[in-house]
Amino acid sequence: MDKIYMNQLAFYGYHGVFEEENKLGQRFIVDLVLHIDLNKAGKTDDLQATINYGDAYKRVKEIVEGKPYNLLEAVAETIAAELLSAYDQLQDCTVKVIKPDPPIPGHYQSVAVEITRSRS
Repeated sequence: MDKIYMNQLAFYGYHGVFEEENKLGQRFIVDLVLHIDLNKAGKTDDLQATINYGDAYKRVKEIVEGKPYNLLEAVAETIAAELLSAYDQLQDCTVKVIKPDPPIPGHYQSVAVEITRSRS
């Protein structure tokens, strides 16, 4: 299966289990891998035969910058469900939600959740 990669989509949201996360908000980074047959798009040069990157970005932005969730897992599930619902040609998608600055002690680059969901 062919793939569309959308890497390091950056947003500001209010997700987390701690009160200060819901008040102050923080950065979130999203990586997407969209599995789709790109044969027709490649041969016809027709945007309708693929997924519009700008539209996909807008849908992810509305979720990450919208309603707060406690868990990254819930953010990722919501993104995957929205993308699979929006694009009939999308066979499955991998969604990685990264929290670069979680309020936990220690030395690390980030924490993240990655899920893969398929059309049922």
